Amino acid sequence: MVDAVKKRLEKLRKFSDSAKRRADLYTDIVKMDDAHTARSLGALQKASAPGKKLQKIGFLMLWVPEPTGVTCAVGGPMIVAGRYLDKKYNGATIHDIGHETKSAISSIKDFKNSVM
Repeated sequence: MVDAVKKRLEKLRKFSDSAKRRADLYTDIVKMDDAHTARSLGALQKASAPGKKLQKIGFLMLWVPEPTGVTCAVGGPMIVAGRYLDKKYNGATIHDIGHETKSAISSIKDFKNSVM
């Protein structure tokens, strides 16, 4: 009987320590109230895509009816520049990285299972 109570108390102590560590972590995260930190974390959650925006503007300019044709002359290079930016700049977010990591782990597991 005494051993069961001691085991239960030890388990409750572990839960308590875990909850305290988690609460401390949350309070430390809340203390990060720097504008640069918030901007960086926001960029990780939602990456900007300058290439896609440039392509959309280029397509809009290409389809705008205009007698001089200036928008058509500007729209085509904007589309090409947008495609180039899409290839050069990475717009990956944390969600994308997690998805690719899961995919890589599953392919490694498949390879391991096929070898063994």
